[in-house]
Amino acid sequence: MKIINVVGARPNFIKIAPLMRAYGAVRSIDARLVHTGQHYDRAMSKLFFEELGIPKPDLNLEVGSGSHARQTADIMVRFEKVCLDEQPDWVLVVGDVNSTIACGLVAAKLGIPVAHVEAGLRSFDREMPEEINRVLTDRISDLLFVTERSGLENLEREGVDPSRVHFVGNVMIDTLRANQVRAAESDVLERLGVAGDYGVVTLHRPSNVDDPDTLRRLVDTLQGLARRMPLVWPVHPRTRQRLEAAGLLPELEQDAGFVLTGGLGYLDFLKVTSSARLVLTDSGGVQEESAVLQVPCLTLRENTERPVTCDVGANRLVGTDPKRIRDGFEWALGVDRSALAMPELWDGGAAERIVRVLAG
Repeated sequence: MKIINVVGARPNFIKIAPLMRAYGAVRSIDARLVHTGQHYDRAMSKLFFEELGIPKPDLNLEVGSGSHARQTADIMVRFEKVCLDEQPDWVLVVGDVNSTIACGLVAAKLGIPVAHVEAGLRSFDREMPEEINRVLTDRISDLLFVTERSGLENLEREGVDPSRVHFVGNVMIDTLRANQVRAAESDVLERLGVAGDYGVVTLHRPSNVDDPDTLRRLVDTLQGLARRMPLVWPVHPRTRQRLEAAGLLPELEQDAGFVLTGGLGYLDFLKVTSSARLVLTDSGGVQEESAVLQVPCLTLRENTERPVTCDVGANRLVGTDPKRIRDGFEWALGVDRSALAMPELWDGGAAERIVRVLAG
């Protein structure tokens, strides 16, 4: 059985690593890896492959950046040739990025079965490009692998045949659990000059960084928090551009309450997050990682496609309202981390469950 596995962006790399390892235990599966090149700089791509032991891609489509339409179209054109040349039995896509829907759609139109890992997640916010990608990928997939019970409920409500749906857990957490010991050995905190209690910030959603007024409000609020506790902020390239355009970057660089960094490798970021007192983020993956690390998380959005992180008590939605963020900060400081529950099946075995289903 030949399975083409698609990756394109940082979250995909983290999710595909345990799957590529799990395939190795099944002799009947010929697993090929295609990198679309959606993220192409070393910090976002090559470094993750090296750290996570992901095999070198069999093909790299090298599409690079662009608008949603151009990037999706370029991936589709290049991936169609891959499918025609390789004639796979399955195409497996992960997550919700443009590579996910582009390659899934190509496969479906060629009559190649599609497996979607991380199916069923819904924010119910159609202004998020990722939400469109999630919904459409699920509609064309033949196997849907679900990370949490909300995904089962969403797919049932949407009329998906339950025989195609499998609750397997979270492959992103497989990677986290497999690398916790190595991450603990990282000296990133010493390199950054961080000691004692600190928080972590990640921001990249267009709704948060593209509007100058929203970005200014968030920066003002974070500066208030940074006067109480240092904030380590790995600044996403998109966010850096917006901060520069708004004239906010020099202000942050001169603020002693912030430790601004560029992109961090997986192990360094895992070390930074696991040692933090709290996390402020608009990233879905960081919400998941924080929940398993039992680090209180404040999500700077009005919704989340990962509600289980709130259900287990590790995450709060605070949006961009300064008062809600400050109130959430106080909540996070008072959380008993040892009392936080663990999401169901987030035990490090999701990839093996997926491969067992694919192997039949």
